[in-house]
Amino acid sequence: MMRREMAQVRPRLHMKRNVSMVMAVMIGLGLGMIGSARAQDDEGPMSALRFVVVRDSDGKPVRNAEVVLHPVKRKGKQAKGEMELKTDAEGRTNIDGIPYGPLRVQVLAPHFQTFGEDYDINKAEMEITVKLKRPGGQYSIYENHGEEKKPQ
Repeated sequence: MMRREMAQVRPRLHMKRNVSMVMAVMIGLGLGMIGSARAQDDEGPMSALRFVVVRDSDGKPVRNAEVVLHPVKRKGKQAKGEMELKTDAEGRTNIDGIPYGPLRVQVLAPHFQTFGEDYDINKAEMEITVKLKRPGGQYSIYENHGEEKKPQ
């Protein structure tokens, strides 16, 4: 009888240890999240950015455009670390928690010219509309450009 009782006690001890470990991990994660929230407060104000990407020609939305955000250092040089977003069917994408200051925005989409511009993030909420242009024609020396050949 004693062995049977011991066999039942062992799984209970293991179960209590597992529950204790899970609780410790959850508490640790919770404290970590509180610490990161406080760290964000120490970094300064944050902004919520909304992007709308449309065609320059007709204002229709551009879906699946890649919006790349690059932090910019004080002297205008690009800092390490970038974030990539994709636009939805309405040409929209957004991100929260962007610190105030200079930000380089680059937008890439197939069949459009690459867009790039620096913005000063200085409001709690900002909406940035990007108008993408179709690529211009390329110049070729093999095409006739309206110049008549000179007689030899």
